[in-house]
Amino acid sequence: MPVKQRRIPVWVKALDPLSQFGLVHALRPRPEIALLSEADLPGIQQPNDQRPTPPVVALIAVDSLDPVAIQVLRSATQRGCRRTVLISSAIDDDALMTAVELGVSGVLRRAEATADRIVHLLQTAAAGDGSLPPDLLGRLLGQVSRMQRHVLTPRGLSRTGLSDRETQVLRLVADGKDTQEIARELSYSERTVKNVLHDVTSRLQLRNRSHAVAYALREGLI
Repeated sequence: MPVKQRRIPVWVKALDPLSQFGLVHALRPRPEIALLSEADLPGIQQPNDQRPTPPVVALIAVDSLDPVAIQVLRSATQRGCRRTVLISSAIDDDALMTAVELGVSGVLRRAEATADRIVHLLQTAAAGDGSLPPDLLGRLLGQVSRMQRHVLTPRGLSRTGLSDRETQVLRLVADGKDTQEIARELSYSERTVKNVLHDVTSRLQLRNRSHAVAYALREGLI
């Protein structure tokens, strides 16, 4: 007996009534999608809430990523949507970077937004993957490369926001080494090691070195 496919819960939010109607009309018949109203959204789940609920994907349609659209993207997260797909008429480099910073999983131009493409993008987002049109991906990579060359490298930072020295120290802390052992291995003074850890915990608003290591591992920084 075939296993019934779980439908993806999707909340649609467009900034104009015609787009809202069109998206809902296109997605309602699709067996892969379960449309949610705003009242159906789960809100922010508490850390101790272990209910195995599939991620809600927000499908947001805008003309451009103006302040109103940015607020809608943020509100989707506040309402419990764990993935976001953006359909936009205009996507310049600044808007693209902003969308990525806001956690958008997939981007689609309005002119290319067929029902099949939207569903594919929603499925990709629900699976935890990202998707960008090839030219937008190239522009994004170009922006990241320029940021690395002109902003981060002159300051001794990597794209993770950590310097090479900070990364080395955190990796050794993660290996269980104490301050004296780290200083000896890296040929630093113990004071330097303590200063590095203090800088990291202060900048990232972390409680202590264990919290710093846990954060760095969780975010893939080390």
